[in-house]
Order: sequence, then structure tokens, then C-alpha cells
Amino acid sequence: MNFESFDLSQIDLERIFVEFVIPYGSNLLFSILILFLGLFVVRMIVGTVGKTLTRTRLDQMLINFVSNLLRWILLLLVIVAALDQLGVDTTSFIAVLGAAGLAVGLALKDSLQNFASGVMLILFRPFRTGDTVEAGGAEGVVEEIRIFSTQLRTPDNREVTVPNSDIYSGKIVNNSARETRRIDLVFGIGYEDDLRLAKTVVEELLRADDRILTEPAPFIAVGELGASSVDILVRPWVKTGDYFQVKCDLLERVKLAYDEKGISIPYPQMDVHFDSAGGAQSEN
Repeated sequence: MNFESFDLSQIDLERIFVEFVIPYGSNLLFSILILFLGLFVVRMIVGTVGKTLTRTRLDQMLINFVSNLLRWILLLLVIVAALDQLGVDTTSFIAVLGAAGLAVGLALKDSLQNFASGVMLILFRPFRTGDTVEAGGAEGVVEEIRIFSTQLRTPDNREVTVPNSDIYSGKIVNNSARETRRIDLVFGIGYEDDLRLAKTVVEELLRADDRILTEPAPFIAVGELGASSVDILVRPWVKTGDYFQVKCDLLERVKLAYDEKGISIPYPQMDVHFDSAGGAQSEN
């Protein structure tokens, strides 16, 4: 191309300015305006939602997650609006995003299920940090409720991480939800033992322990006439924090008191009989 022979007068600058510079320049200007105004509006909306959720006393982790999710969704809408103002075909862009979202959703199906369960656990609060629970096939003290899993500490100080979907889809037993808890015990005595004395011994032990509540009153009654024992049901109420220690103490004290009073506690045994031929026969 011979630049020396190129005549600038042949270029219609006015036409270029009117047909290209003004339209595309204005579109670019409006796109930048949409972007900056959109960022301001997104920041304002996310801040308002965060403050509103904080006043409802929801878990801070859930508030942060909802705020971040809302921020990214709104930012995506702002970017699409800015690109559309520039004249970019956003239809294919949205289709690609939808297909990518579907593929990611299928690949992370289990993770998304755990996430949804985590949100439900945080919203409905079947347990809180510090509660003793039985859930998802594990038992322990709740240390942390995360988005995808819950961390428990077992009584022997092991750390157990349970997927939230396993917890939410199954039975949840919260042993710390109530202030008081009932101890369920069964003491079997022999048929030849004094039943009234056996019940009186238990009543005295319960009255002597200040940790046992008087209201509701302890329940003591014969629960069953078994094959080899008379079973006495003992149902005292205690504060939830005292449950385990009181239960252990009662088991020990009743055993010692029964030994002292000569009350037997039958247990399975086998009697072996020898015949005259020297053989052995067993009989339960």
C-alpha cells in the first residue's frame, strides 16, 4: 500500500464520528455507569440484608454465607447488564453459565446436599454448640456446626466429623436440650428377698442425694416378675449436667446397700451335674 498517495481528505471523519464514535462511545460510557452504579447498589443491598439478618439473631456463619451468595448473584446481574449495554450478545453467555452451573451441580451433588442440610441445621437449630447429641451414627458434644459437616467430640476426647446430610436425614437425639433429665434404672432382687425392704433402701438413698430432684418425684415400683428376679424400676429426675455422675453413684450405692442388708441380685448362672458314669450334664 502506498501511504504517500493516501489522501486523508477521502476519509469522512464526520460520518465516522456520527456512526461509530458517538454510538459506541455512549454505549461504553453507559456500560461504565451501569457498572459503577451497580456496584454501589449491590454494596447497599448486601449491607442492608446483613444488618437485617443480624437483628434476627441468626448464626453469623449463615449470615456471612447468605450475604456472599447474594453479592455474587447481584454482581453477575450487573456484569450481564453492562455487557448487554455494550451490545454483547448475553444470551449465549447466560446459556453457557447455566450449562456450567448444571454440570457443577451434578458433580457436587453430595456436597450440595450437605450444604442444604447445614443451612437447615443452622436455621432450625435442633442442637447448638456445646450440646450432647446422638446423630448421624455418632455421639458426642457439638463443637462446631459447619456448612458441610458438624464436628463432635466423643466422651473419650476423639474428634468426629459427620456430614450434615447424615445428621439431618436421620434421627437427632439432643441430650442437653432440657434442663432436667430422668435416670432409668432397673434393680433385680431374688424372689426370696424382702421386696419392701429393697424399695425402702432405694428410697432412702434417693432422699440422701441432694442432686436428685423432689419435683418431679422419683418413681419406684415393681416393673416385672422375671424368670429369676423381681425387677424394681427406679426413675429419679436430676439436672441434665448431673445425669451421668448420679447414675453411676446410684448403681454403686444400691449394690453396696443391698449387700449390707443381705438382699441378693440374681445373675445368670450354670449348674453342672455329674452322673454316676462320670459324664457331665449342664443345666442353666
